[in-house]
Amino acid sequence: MDLILWRHAEAGGLPADIRDDVRADLARPLTGRGEKQASRIAAWLDRQLPEGCHMVVSPARRCEQTALALGRKYKVRPELAPGATTAQLLELVQWPHGGSPILVVGHQPVLGQAIAQLLGLQASDCAIKKGAIWWLRSREREGVVQTVVVTVQSPEVL
Repeated sequence: MDLILWRHAEAGGLPADIRDDVRADLARPLTGRGEKQASRIAAWLDRQLPEGCHMVVSPARRCEQTALALGRKYKVRPELAPGATTAQLLELVQWPHGGSPILVVGHQPVLGQAIAQLLGLQASDCAIKKGAIWWLRSREREGVVQTVVVTVQSPEVL
C-alpha cells in the first residue's frame, strides 16, 4: 500500500484575538506563496501518482485549495480536520492493508505523528514543511510488515 501525506501549503495567519475560533481557522486561505507551493508539488505529483490513487482532504479551506492544485477528484473527510489523531488517519486510510494508493492532504502535527509512528520514531521527531509530501509504502518481508520511505519532496526543491 502506498500512503502519500501532503501537508497543506502556506496559509494566512489568524489574528491573536480569534486564534481559538475553529471556523475562522478552517476558513484560512492559502497565501500567494502557498499557491505556488501547491502548484509545484501538484505538478510533480501529477507525473508520479499511480493509477487508482484516491485523495482525501481535510475540510480546512487551505487543504482543499492545496488539493485543487492537483486537478483531481477528492473527498473531504472530517476525520482529517485540525485536531485529528493518528489513529483516525490510519483507520481512514486502512493502513497497512488498504488496497489502493491514497493521497492525504492534511495538517501538522498529525501527519508528522503518523510518519513517526510508522517509522518507529518519537512522535515529536517528525516535522513536515508546509506544502511538502512524504510518500510511504508498506511491504511485508518474512511475515513482518515494514514501512519504506519512497520519497520526501518539498516545494522549494522542485
